[in-house]
Amino acid sequence: MKQPKKVYLIDANAILRYLLDDHKAHSPKAGAFMVKIFEGTKKAEIPDVVIVECIYVMEKHYKIPKSEISEKLSGILNFSGIINSSRSEILEALLKYGSTSIDIVDCILAAHSSAEKVVVSFDNDMKKLKAVCEIL
Repeated sequence: MKQPKKVYLIDANAILRYLLDDHKAHSPKAGAFMVKIFEGTKKAEIPDVVIVECIYVMEKHYKIPKSEISEKLSGILNFSGIINSSRSEILEALLKYGSTSIDIVDCILAAHSSAEKVVVSFDNDMKKLKAVCEIL
């Protein structure tokens, strides 16, 4: 019987060390791992919650502009080894996040919305994001 191919779930700290290159020991290790994901020799998934954590840390702690955060994370999601089933929705959310003042969670909800998945909210930003929604 053939062993299933291993898929890695990448934590925010590994992504941040790779993107920020700010730790003498951890950043090179994160970089070497991410090169394998970029090349597709390793497969990985980045859960939405990890994207949210990366954004929070880069925006609040490092004061990186939203457009730059969006560009950096979108770049990683386009690595050939990334296998997120919701990659297109996350990329759409990052694009909206980087070009508006709306927070990432609302952008992700809007990107996942459809006629079958309606967002229920009090937040009028959902209409700005063109989400399929019902405003309470």
